Amino acid sequence: MLAPRPDTQMTDPSGESTGEKVMTVVEHLGELRRRIVIAILAVAAGTVVGWFLAPQAVALLKGPISGPLVFTAPGGALFLLLKLALMIGVALAAPVMLYQLWAFVSPGLTPHERRVARPWVPLALLFLALGIGIAYVILPVTAAFLLSFEIPGVVEPLITVDAYFGFVTTMFLAFGLVMQFPIVLVLLSKVGLVSVERLRRSRRYVFVGIFVLAVVVTPGGDPFSPTIMALVMYPLYELTIRLVARSTRRDQEEHTVEQ
Repeated sequence: MLAPRPDTQMTDPSGESTGEKVMTVVEHLGELRRRIVIAILAVAAGTVVGWFLAPQAVALLKGPISGPLVFTAPGGALFLLLKLALMIGVALAAPVMLYQLWAFVSPGLTPHERRVARPWVPLALLFLALGIGIAYVILPVTAAFLLSFEIPGVVEPLITVDAYFGFVTTMFLAFGLVMQFPIVLVLLSKVGLVSVERLRRSRRYVFVGIFVLAVVVTPGGDPFSPTIMALVMYPLYELTIRLVARSTRRDQEEHTVEQ
């Protein structure tokens, strides 16, 4: 493979130079490998910290359950602590991983695309934290409702750590990932797949769809989790409409100035 000329530079669609060197495929692969290694090291360091925080996390998340949690395999408690340590490690390393992803992808974007996408990188973390925070707040209500159907002396709970923390993890992930939908809608608007008018016309269908989605993705079958999720998602949808409208106006103004 021939190496590029030292003065070879990238240009944006307008023909202006971006001041960045063109990389070969081998250089791209090397850069990707370096970014992945940094992300893995960040997760490993976060997991070490998570190992020491895992017992406190178990005690904190177990709060809604009055009785003891049991494990049925000799390594059940160990695997639980390892899983929680890894989850905490990923959470602590999330800013580093997002930065590494952005640092790898951004050189291939135009200055305008970088300016548009840059604010949504930290917002993705913010919405993820918002969803997990909401799930944590309603966890005691959800657990109390689901456990209220026991029949003393006849049907009583014997909850394993795998079952309970699997439920908690699913609930947290469901809320955290669903809260990303405003970012998805904004990105879809940027590539022309949705418009402000279409989002406004679809309000009634989106309202119903949000409730259906909330019922499907939340575990447990209680009425509180999907209701809270839907009550959070719909205002975010309205906020997304405003953001898309504002972004569209700004893009039109910039296009007019360029002409």
